[in-house]
Amino acid sequence: MEVLENAKNPNNSPERKRGGWISISFILGNETLERMGTIGLSANFMAYLTNVFHMKLVDASNVFNLWLGLSNLAPLLGAIISDAYAGRFKTIAYASFFSLLGLMTVTLTAWLHQLHPPECNIHRPDSCDRPNKLQLGVLFLGLSFLSIGSGGIRPCSIPFGVDQFDQRTEKGLKGMASYFNWYYLTFSIVLIVSHTVIVYIQDNISWTVGFSIPTGLMACSIVLFFVGTRFYVYVKPEGSAFSSIARVILAAHKKRNLKLPVEDDGTVEYYDPPLKPGVLSKLPLTNQYKFLDKAAVITEGDLTSAGVPVNKWRLCSVQEVEEVKCLIRIIPVWSAGIISVVTMSTQVTFIVPQAMKMDRHMGPHFEIPAGSVSVISFITIGIWLPIYDRVLVPSLWRIRKFRVTLLQRMGIGIVFGIVSMFTAAIVERVRRTQALKMTQVSVFWLAWQLVLMGLSESFNYIGQIEFFNSQFPEHMRSLANSLFPLSFAASHYLTSLLVTTVHKFSGGKDKPDWLDNDLNKGRLDYLYYMIAGLGVVNLVYFWYCARSYQYKAGSQIEDLAEEKSLVD
Repeated sequence: MEVLENAKNPNNSPERKRGGWISISFILGNETLERMGTIGLSANFMAYLTNVFHMKLVDASNVFNLWLGLSNLAPLLGAIISDAYAGRFKTIAYASFFSLLGLMTVTLTAWLHQLHPPECNIHRPDSCDRPNKLQLGVLFLGLSFLSIGSGGIRPCSIPFGVDQFDQRTEKGLKGMASYFNWYYLTFSIVLIVSHTVIVYIQDNISWTVGFSIPTGLMACSIVLFFVGTRFYVYVKPEGSAFSSIARVILAAHKKRNLKLPVEDDGTVEYYDPPLKPGVLSKLPLTNQYKFLDKAAVITEGDLTSAGVPVNKWRLCSVQEVEEVKCLIRIIPVWSAGIISVVTMSTQVTFIVPQAMKMDRHMGPHFEIPAGSVSVISFITIGIWLPIYDRVLVPSLWRIRKFRVTLLQRMGIGIVFGIVSMFTAAIVERVRRTQALKMTQVSVFWLAWQLVLMGLSESFNYIGQIEFFNSQFPEHMRSLANSLFPLSFAASHYLTSLLVTTVHKFSGGKDKPDWLDNDLNKGRLDYLYYMIAGLGVVNLVYFWYCARSYQYKAGSQIEDLAEEKSLVD
């Protein structure tokens, strides 16, 4: 508790003698162990629900997607608490204990036979006992604790790392961009280990041991997080971002009858005070969404003799107005990310049942666990990211003075995701055709779609993370990072809705539905084709949003270089 108290009253401005890559090493180490714990549980969780809790495929899919949806929805509340009251350090600290409690609870469901259904009778596999209310209650309680933990950790972990860099310098901006790539690289390493070593232990040794290891790693991550306390930069919470947004909208509405010139000709006086301590970048007044500019127009009686607004709900600063504009610009781009995530969440949901129907032998004595197949996409990410960060980006800049913009990077990722979905449909069609001929195809047929999915994540997801962090104002970064998991939440709920709808309406009297428990009788490939089609429509929508997007001033390295040249 003493460590938490030390973070209660940080200086208003970050201490730049702290931070940098020394503190980042502790943050990345903590995040790596924490993700190893939570992902080590979720990597094979579909198999746990179907094999241990004896749920049907569609029921297990809905539980899995609803839990992941809640875990990705909770960060929005965590971001509000962090930005307005607690600060990032304390939010991560308390949330980590909830994650540990959740992991311990789920581990108990595997350890105590009273907390899971008895094993099926091998002679009557169709008559397995379903979980009772107590067993489901304890399981859902553990998942709820994990969702609370995710709500605090996910929106704050990346911004807390970003806080360690001085973004007023080119070195700080480059360090921040590199941090995003290394963040996702360590994430990929975690995914590889979780989907190989931990999944193998869960499938071949025991679920109790397989869940105990992530629980222990989570405990280690908490210890490491507190060890680095004296190296961190602490940024003081600036108050609720939503109250600032509401003030700007209401003030603009109150002054809606004001007439503003198309271009700023100096005839209108705007309230533009010095920046608050701790705010690193001043946002200039832009011509986009000019109706909001009225909130910053000084009219008679708006200011006291000391130059302070009489009513903050009638007069806002230019900085506050431009911060709301940043949010409005981002929302359309963010919404385009929902469908792009559906392509991944759908494959993640059904890749394990698919793999269980395929030949998973590697040599005569070793069989690849079905939950480990996804590791191919993570290996792709692990190989591609260092090449992109250390070879491709510097070479393009050195040779052509060209840098791929964040929106271009996200668009490339969306295209790879669509191609991955079409490939998944073709592979599933081949697998099903051969299965009906009593022939199993190799599980490595799935490698095609998984490699494409890995490239999609490398471009799209990292692009989104960097986009939200660079385009949001500094004190809204936790809110910015809640948008990324929020798109995952929406995508998981959408996936669950699609699965339920397809399961209900695709079948007929004489034929099974697309998502029959026996994939050989169903038509999973049709679902994949449908989602690929949605992806094409989404790509057009993303192009429309990106074409008119206006980057925040000073958010790109090129912007900083341009400012320096003007000063020179």
